[in-house]
Amino acid sequence: MSHAAPDPAASRIDADPAPLLHGGIVAAAQLRALGIGHLFTLTGGHLSPLFDGCARTGIRLVDFRHEQAAAHAADAMARLTRQVQVSAATAGPGVVGAAVAVANAWAAGSPLMLLAGRNPGATEGMGALQEAPQLDMLKPVTRMTATPGDLWRLPELLAEAAATAMVPRPAPVALDLPFDLLMGRVPADALSFAQGRGQSHAPAADPDAVAKTAALLRAARTPLLLAGSGVYWAGAEEALDRFVRETGCPVFANGAARGILPPDHPQMHSAARARALPAADLIIAVGIDFDFRLNYGRAPVIDPDCVIVHVDADPARLGRNRGAVMGVTASPRHFLTALAQAFEADGHRVPAAWPEQLAARDARAARARQDRLDGDGPIDHARFAAEAARFVTPDTVTIGDGGDVIAETAGAIPVGRPGHWMDPGPFGCLGIGLPFAIAARLARPACPVLAVQGDGAFGFNAMEIDSAVRAKTGFVVLIGNDGAWGEMRNFHDDIFGDANLDGQFLSRATRYDRLAEALGGHGERVERAAGIAPALARAARAAEAGVPAVVEVMLDPAARRPAGAVSGKAIAAAFGGGDPDAFKS
Repeated sequence: MSHAAPDPAASRIDADPAPLLHGGIVAAAQLRALGIGHLFTLTGGHLSPLFDGCARTGIRLVDFRHEQAAAHAADAMARLTRQVQVSAATAGPGVVGAAVAVANAWAAGSPLMLLAGRNPGATEGMGALQEAPQLDMLKPVTRMTATPGDLWRLPELLAEAAATAMVPRPAPVALDLPFDLLMGRVPADALSFAQGRGQSHAPAADPDAVAKTAALLRAARTPLLLAGSGVYWAGAEEALDRFVRETGCPVFANGAARGILPPDHPQMHSAARARALPAADLIIAVGIDFDFRLNYGRAPVIDPDCVIVHVDADPARLGRNRGAVMGVTASPRHFLTALAQAFEADGHRVPAAWPEQLAARDARAARARQDRLDGDGPIDHARFAAEAARFVTPDTVTIGDGGDVIAETAGAIPVGRPGHWMDPGPFGCLGIGLPFAIAARLARPACPVLAVQGDGAFGFNAMEIDSAVRAKTGFVVLIGNDGAWGEMRNFHDDIFGDANLDGQFLSRATRYDRLAEALGGHGERVERAAGIAPALARAARAAEAGVPAVVEVMLDPAARRPAGAVSGKAIAAAFGGGDPDAFKS
């Protein structure tokens, strides 16, 4: 009996006139239709079908050494693109590891989508490997959680999650993907992949609200506009520029809005903020949260008699912590455009003396930073920050990660483009530096990337240097090493004294520069101030060649940065009946 030779094409999915697609391909094809080009992840068996789907649809896998870092990177990509971006974590410990990054994205208002691998639905509740109540843990820090019931529903649910993540202000979402669903198969010709569900937007500003705000601005002597993350996410930079050029109103930015106007813009201010906020008689707060960064809108940071107009796409944020004379639910872009139009006809401008005062204060701060570049003594936080500021260009994407180091550096570094300053956000999650830098290099391949970190913050995800080497993503890491958890050391010392500092120190003998070299990167340690700039120049050349480069700067361990938002002395006095030494032995 003769047998016909088997046809190799008969076993291939693409040879079938109606091929069966497994769930990993279905998920990846829908993500591709939504514009997703990268999947930030760490391998796990529950995710293997998704990885195969990404390979077949052209989505690049960017793999990390920890799920938290992978999710941080997707968060950073979302911030830079102002679009949903995706991380995937395997079941159980993988999802739990990513949860910290999801919570950080929630606090920062970033549209991170987490795809969670999961045990097969058929074994739910039976004690399967890595089984956990994943969505229950994620619900408090996501806008939407869901588990698709079948493959027919998966594309629509992914599109729904992407749309939900974006409005009215961005927020994370999470989907469970059971393994048996990803391994299931459906005919390709039975599916359709949505390009997007269409995003609803906050309404245009009410004309009466615009007219009343314009009247308040015309009557004010010391007004200012606070631009927050909502302005950045709304893409309102051109509308903001138009408004401030028409009115001369000073602008201060925080959160993701840093860089919303270039640092040399005549109405953009930074160093004068501590002077301006308490003196303002009118604050137009657009896309701003009155959280701890603004002392919850209270004295002494903001005068109790200051008139507040609060504008946000999300009505739930209006008047939170600080009541407003007027709360306006509107797109920041639409509101600022309408407000600019209200002033185009009459030519009214803010009294010149007020912005001139603020500009003079900014100029004094800039001269002081320049003066700090002289001399070659022990390196304090101010000199470190001045060197970082000298190194960046208008195109640099700068990431801040740490305590004292970032508190000093954030105000010194000029941010030349919208989105080109990134930090953890109000959750204060350390360890974002390297994952954010990897994502920044992928999102902005033509831009230099600088991650400024404390030694403590660097240690959280130091192994991601290996991930950067494997991904061929070159950037510069500038570490300020004071051998301590500097901000917390000072805080604890202020309250309880220097005899009880257990847990506040790290080792200055640890060679982070050599760790970078061991993992395939470039590393240098600098101990004198004059050596910082040359070391950064060498690191920049390594980064241009696709190699992550670490410059470890040894800070003066005796130096203390002046107390910032978290003052141990103030807290000790508050809890000690006015006595700042009440808790010291």
